[in-house]
Amino acid sequence: MSKKILVTGGTGFIGSHTTVELQNSGYEVVIVDNLSNSEANVVDAIAQITGKKPAFEQVDCTDKAAMKNVFEKHGPIEAIIHFAASKAVGESVEKPLLYYRNNIGSLINLLELMKDFKCNNIVFSSSCTVYGQPDQLPVTEQASIKKAESPYGNTKQICEEILVDTTNAEPWLQAIALRYFNPIGAHPSTLIGELPIGVPANLIPFVTQTAIGIREQLSVFGDDYNTPDGSCIRDYINVVDLAKAHVVAVNRMFEKKNKSNYEFFNIGTGRGLSVLEIVDIFQKVAGVKLNYKIVGRRSGDIEQVWADTSYANNELGWKAQESVEDTLLSAWKWQLKLKEKEESK
Repeated sequence: MSKKILVTGGTGFIGSHTTVELQNSGYEVVIVDNLSNSEANVVDAIAQITGKKPAFEQVDCTDKAAMKNVFEKHGPIEAIIHFAASKAVGESVEKPLLYYRNNIGSLINLLELMKDFKCNNIVFSSSCTVYGQPDQLPVTEQASIKKAESPYGNTKQICEEILVDTTNAEPWLQAIALRYFNPIGAHPSTLIGELPIGVPANLIPFVTQTAIGIREQLSVFGDDYNTPDGSCIRDYINVVDLAKAHVVAVNRMFEKKNKSNYEFFNIGTGRGLSVLEIVDIFQKVAGVKLNYKIVGRRSGDIEQVWADTSYANNELGWKAQESVEDTLLSAWKWQLKLKEKEESK
């Protein structure tokens, strides 16, 4: 019997790519998603890629009774990968309570249900936002956690603290938090990718939508930061590389290789690129001129952050493989595919 993994937010950008990697590694997957920021047909796309359709329940993780039904119907569940969360920095500043309810409430529900249903393993999708603006770069896992710059970042910090406290209190529980840097790109099949509903909150969909003519121009938020070209610097990681890190984390807990009940790892490439560098590389690989404009800084944005990934590389035996050029090209191919689908309707 293959082990069953519950993937919350499994029709989302990272969740869908991780479901593909889990199924390709022989795991059985149950997806839970409320479809607030994704579409149900992603489940069919996953089936097309892997040859196997994951179980899917349209459920909100903040609805404990509905989640209990999922555990009863699909059990025994051996591990959870918890992606389901509200994730836009700007929106979190405007709607903090929504973010606290969704992001913290969902984790508490899961941990309580895990105890009831004897599911001992959870991988939590955390974020480099927990570091705020780090004192030293690249940022290691030992860097101090700074006061969050946004309610979104704060929910990730609080959720990590909940995992620390719960793994201390409950010896049966094993948790790994993966602190992602900036996931970009799309599956090489072009069957799944980033599907922002409405105006994208992330850079790359905004870049590709501008390049294809959906958006008139790309706004670059600030060119007066203390960076070589004045724009923000981030660590952009291919979403398939990121997805594979989740499989490694799940395997680690199943194989009892974890050093403690709660571990956390930086999942990035170890390379920082500025917004203007990304624009430049994208224009080269896509062969498209981007209409962009420098505008004022955006509330909640930090200046620069990129990962020291040596701990994840050595401890997990995982390393990001894809180049930023290939990754940006995959995002562009995905955008072209979306246009093709739209036009054939």
